[in-house]
Amino acid sequence: MEEIEAITAVHHPVRRRIVDYLGLYGASQVTTLARALDQQVGSISHHLRMLQRADIIERADDPTGDKRTSWWQRSRTRLSWSADDFADSPADAMLARSAERANIKAHIGRLSSWHRAVDPDPAWKRAAFSTDALSWASADELAALSKALAETIDTWRRSIATDDGAERQPVFVFAHGFPTTP
Repeated sequence: MEEIEAITAVHHPVRRRIVDYLGLYGASQVTTLARALDQQVGSISHHLRMLQRADIIERADDPTGDKRTSWWQRSRTRLSWSADDFADSPADAMLARSAERANIKAHIGRLSSWHRAVDPDPAWKRAAFSTDALSWASADELAALSKALAETIDTWRRSIATDDGAERQPVFVFAHGFPTTP
């Protein structure tokens, strides 16, 4: 089970962007993060400390060997939880539900930004997708689907990690599976 501190740390908007940036670009300096995310260095440093306390990121060695700069990297690649994990603590359950709402808002915000984009490249427009399914399943079967999707995404990430000269952009993929009624 995830610690509530990790869940709440990641779901602050700036910290979420930091984690995403480090996931895409790897270890980075504080000043690079500040510039890329249009934030002040002091603000980024504060958020990095919060993420470090939650064991989401860790200090990284400076690839140039210069000990005067502060480099950071993700210490984990996945965070998975349910508000029900915190049923024994009403305060933590409330924080987890708030983080779930923030997570969904971030997902929908990214999707909305994509749809509002002016004249996206036709190749990217054709490659983008939306998929959904409605089926019968038990809780165990839904959990198995979640695991299979995570494994598929991990396999897909590893398969594109080579530099073959193809034009690549950051790509966001998300899926939700939950009980519903028609």
